[in-house]
Formats: sequence, structure tokens, C-alpha cells
Amino acid sequence: MSYELTIGFETHVELSTKTKIFCSCSSEFGANANSHCCPICIGLPGTLPKLNKQAVIFAIKAGLVTNCKINNTSKFDRKNYVYPDLSKAYQISQFNVPICQNGYIKLSGGKKIRINRIHLEEDAGKLIHKPGSLYVDYNRAGVPLIEIVSEPDISSVEEGKEYIEKIQSLMRYIEISDCKMQEGSMRCDVNISVKKSTDTELGTRTEIKNMNSVNFISKAIEYERKRQIDVLEKNRKIEQETLRYLEDLNITESMRNKENAHDYRYFKEPDLLDVYVPEQEIEKIRSKIPVLPGAKLEKYINELNIPKSDALLITKYKKISAFFEESIINIQNPKLVSNFIISTIFRYLETESEKENFNIKLSAQNLNKLVKLLESKKININLAKSSLVKMLERGQSLEEIISDKDLQDNNLSDEELNKICKEAIEDNKTAVQDYLIGKEKALKFIIGYVMQVTKGKADALKVQDILEILIKSQ
Repeated sequence: MSYELTIGFETHVELSTKTKIFCSCSSEFGANANSHCCPICIGLPGTLPKLNKQAVIFAIKAGLVTNCKINNTSKFDRKNYVYPDLSKAYQISQFNVPICQNGYIKLSGGKKIRINRIHLEEDAGKLIHKPGSLYVDYNRAGVPLIEIVSEPDISSVEEGKEYIEKIQSLMRYIEISDCKMQEGSMRCDVNISVKKSTDTELGTRTEIKNMNSVNFISKAIEYERKRQIDVLEKNRKIEQETLRYLEDLNITESMRNKENAHDYRYFKEPDLLDVYVPEQEIEKIRSKIPVLPGAKLEKYINELNIPKSDALLITKYKKISAFFEESIINIQNPKLVSNFIISTIFRYLETESEKENFNIKLSAQNLNKLVKLLESKKININLAKSSLVKMLERGQSLEEIISDKDLQDNNLSDEELNKICKEAIEDNKTAVQDYLIGKEKALKFIIGYVMQVTKGKADALKVQDILEILIKSQ
């Protein structure tokens, strides 16, 4: 029996405002526990919330880049539940009139994942579990969130991964969140169901809460898919419930029965006015949105002739994309720049965080100068690569790495190079014969001989062309 997988995401993104959504407490990450709290964000009686305007602007930006309709009027509601991380026993959120609705994310294969809504809300505190004790840090309570709710349009682990990575990239490009999943500034709840291919209705869904790694999300979906299929194969029913994913064991376990909207007893927040955003304000916000990864990807592939795999890596990170575009100014072949970024610079940026921060010692101007020297044949590829590594490691300028003498020594004339290639053929007759009977590696041996004689100053590709012509003309 074949089964179909259905996935929907509820993605929580912490907004990078300086203060919390309803008070003036700092929203900075990493402070001492309970040091960024006040009577408002811990919900003491008699306190009144005041809406952070910047959070509203950030939410609108998120809606615009996910192709949502921006509602001119939205409202806040109270979502009632009792849990230790929510000191006032309700969360201020948006329910039936959110700020953004009816958008979509387009995947690389052309499929559109519909966005049901994006709503604003406050974050809860953080629970800290220690043997025999439970502690609560309320620094995170009141930090502004948007929740991006997709429709159940995702049907594979690969689509789910791409969807989350696109959300993460978009939010970073418009600079409303750092989306550091390891710090909890982007977290995902994943709704999963499976059904027999012959069934017309979706299966019973389970929800896996608060996952903070794309890798863990992928593993959790795959485990839950297999678990649900196993339950159905045994003619048992899937229970609608909320699960947690245990990374160490790679399993899901039950937390509680899945709540529905009526369980939260939503009602309009009486302490906040409706939010009204005129159309001209929305257009003003739209005008400040930068070029997005999708548009850049299309340009890099179609106009700059960058391979799609390389273009995807460069556009994934906003700072790397900006560095690339500054480095290719007046460059004939932008692929040389992308090759240097991916093959050499990425070696110094091992983690996702390092690529996102892109804190390197090399300036775009120096990479630009290096590639121009290579294109004008004043240096060869070997000297270019070694010079790039030195600039990355030392933080020196190109002029400090490559001297005028280096440029003069590198200028082998065509006549000199032809002479050396002829001598290489004469001195390596066995390798020549091997190449003539189809042993391609033999030609590389002769190229290596020439590079050794010229002390790496010759252009290896040019040497190959000359050798091929000379050998075939014998």
C-alpha cells in the first residue's frame, strides 16, 4: 500500500526590534535570566500594553515578500492557556483578523506553497529543566513574533526543507530577524499526516512543536511519517496530539492532546485598539524592500551565466550576495568571482552562522582587482589562487601580496611558452605516446612538467592547448 505525506508549517520568527512588543524592555538575546522584565511583560495586574510600531512594520514587510494581502485593519486577541512560561495565563496574539493573509512561497520546481496568514504576537518565556526543578526565564516573554502559517501543501521532506530555508532567507534579506534557529529566533511547529493514496480525505494530523534546526525538522518529519504509516498498517487510528522531537533518540513522543481554537477561548484584547495601516503606508514600506533572492538568482543564472548550484549558494546569504555583486564590477567573466567565493572563501566559513555573518579579511575591491589581473593575463590562475589565500589569511591588500616583479616574472611570451612546451614533448616521449593511444592522464603529466619548469608562472589551460596542438601536429 502506498501512502501520501501532507505537511503544514507554523513558523515563529522573532522580530529584531530593540524593545519588546508591548513594553520598553530590551529584547536583546543572551542577558542574565529575568534581567529584561517589567510589570507589563510579566503581566502584573493593572498594567497596560502599548504596541511597538516597528513590529507592525516588520510584519508588513514579511507579508509583502511572501506575496500576502496586507489587511488595512487588524486586531489583537487574547489566547488563553495556563503554562509556566506564560505568567499572565494568556498570550496577546491575532486570531481571526491578522495583519497578513493569503500569500505564497514559490519553490524551485515552480510549486506554490500557500500562506494562510501571518499574524503578530508576543513570545512566551523560556523553561529551563534541571534535575528535580523547573526554572523560568521571562527575558523572552513579550519579544515580538510573527507566526507564518502555511496551508498543508507540502508533500515531501525535501519540499519542507526548501520551504523553511526560503522563509529563513527572505526574513534575513529584509532584515527583520536574524532567524538563528540555534538561539530560538526562528522555531517551527510541523503538522504532519499521512493517508492511503486511494483516500480522498487527509489523515489525522499530529503536531511536532518548537524545532530549531532544519536538519532536525527533516529527521522528525521522516520519523513521524514512518510511525504513522506503521500505525495505519496495523489497522489502528492516529491520535491527534502534540509531540516533541527527541534529537538524541531520533523519535517523537507525546506531550498532550492537540488543542483546537475553541480550547484557547479567544476574545478581543480589550487593552489594545485595532491596528489601522493606510494603503500609502504599505506602499512606502514596499518601496524600501531590497532585491530578493529569487530575483537575484534569476539574474545570476540568465544574465551572468552562473551555474544554478553556485547561484543558489551565493544568493542564500545576503552579505555574500552583496560581496559578489561588488566584486564583479567591470569584470568580463563573473563566474571567476563565484568560483573563488565557493571554492576558496567558503573554506574559511565552515558554519551557516559564519556564512551569514561573512566576517572575512578580504575586501570586494581586492578580489575585483585580482580577477582583473587574471582576465588581462598579467597573472595566471596559480598565482591568483595563492594570492587570494594570502589576502584571506593576512588581511593584506593585493598590492602588498603581488609585487611589480611578480607581474614581470609572470609575463612569459607565447614564443617562450611554445619553446618550453616543445622541450617538454621531447623530454617526455613515453608520456606523449601514452597520450596518443588514449591515456588522458599522460597529458596532465606533461602539463605538470611545464608548470615545474616555469615555476608555476605559465597558464595551465594555455599550456594544455599548446601541447595538444603540438602533439597532434607531429
